[in-house]
Amino acid sequence: MEDRSEKYRAFYAQLMCAAAKVTDPRIEQAFRTVRRESFAGPGPWSIACGGHPYVVTPDDDPAFLYQNTLLALDPARGLNIGMPGGHAYWLNGCAVKEGETVLQIGAGTGYYTAILAELAGPSGRVYAYEIDEGLAARARENLKDIATVELRGHSGIASDLPDADVIYVCAGAAQPATEWLEALRPGGRLVFPLAPEGVHGGMLMITRPAQGAIWPAKFLSRAQFIGCAGLQDADAGRRLAEAFAKGWDSVQSLRRGATPDATCWFAGNGWWLSTAPAPAPVVGIPPRADLTQA
Repeated sequence: MEDRSEKYRAFYAQLMCAAAKVTDPRIEQAFRTVRRESFAGPGPWSIACGGHPYVVTPDDDPAFLYQNTLLALDPARGLNIGMPGGHAYWLNGCAVKEGETVLQIGAGTGYYTAILAELAGPSGRVYAYEIDEGLAARARENLKDIATVELRGHSGIASDLPDADVIYVCAGAAQPATEWLEALRPGGRLVFPLAPEGVHGGMLMITRPAQGAIWPAKFLSRAQFIGCAGLQDADAGRRLAEAFAKGWDSVQSLRRGATPDATCWFAGNGWWLSTAPAPAPVVGIPPRADLTQA
């Protein structure tokens, strides 16, 4: 069975990265290396495509796991291992480098934590936060043999976050947490779903500049996630849904503190997104409009 799993992973990694137009070969290698079944629990499994109902696999053949599908961790609550095609695309966007420090918010059972550890390499470090006690316990067990990973079983919205080069968030929020912004080193990238509970929003990447309150920002794609505890706001959710309905790929910067001007795409409490560029824009990958639910 191990040999079959290796064959499935090799094809799956190549297919996911080709579909996501991944330019970093390390991402394909990471998807090929990490066994998805190790983080799924015993089969049969419940899988789904986007917003469609779960379908239970006939048995525990790992071939069923190596598709671009959601993999349920708790079907009743809609908790999943997210769609690998979307994550491959977003990981390519934030460009995790060897030796970097990564914070993951919403680790689940640790599948994408393990992939982040592969990307950061033996000289890097991954701090994974999971607030759900049951999932955190599973993640701790699943990740125990990866020396560069530390699993923290509490909220990733905290004042004592380690300084980070990349913060990768797997839970939808109505705003970027101040704690995340403050934890970023200059040149650090925050990638999170600006998508509160029930809103089909977008995966936003924000880069911390060396100085100033105008930060380069862009949406990598549309996205929908389960909500991040502590960062939900019903009014902001309604306004975000309206903003996304009018367009989203024109956003170029995050502004902190200043009064919104005519370039404002969406305004939150003490921050806003602008269609005007930051003074030193970051060149990245082009945004994708395809719908991805994770």
